[in-house]
Amino acid sequence: MRPDQMLEGEKRALEKLLKIASGDTEQSRKVADFLLAWWNAGKCGGYDLTTAWGVDDEIVEDMVTVFRLASRAHSYPGTLGYDEPFEALVRDWHPELVPDD
Repeated sequence: MRPDQMLEGEKRALEKLLKIASGDTEQSRKVADFLLAWWNAGKCGGYDLTTAWGVDDEIVEDMVTVFRLASRAHSYPGTLGYDEPFEALVRDWHPELVPDD
């Protein structure tokens, strides 16, 4: 999938979740875990669906939209032009995965 094939609602939901995940709240952590499971579940960990029990309903709706996007895209977020924000999430939430320069 190319970035221009994303639906507007998908793009909006993804960008909202990226903003939330860049925060430092418990919900930020849960959203980051969800997004990073798409980025690289093997290294960043999978996503336990019961984690969504601790997330506001509006955020869960955006997560559902992004889950549908990930399923529809058949590709990783970098293909959609989101390498940089996902790499920032890895640095923030999984610094042990960032190679030493």
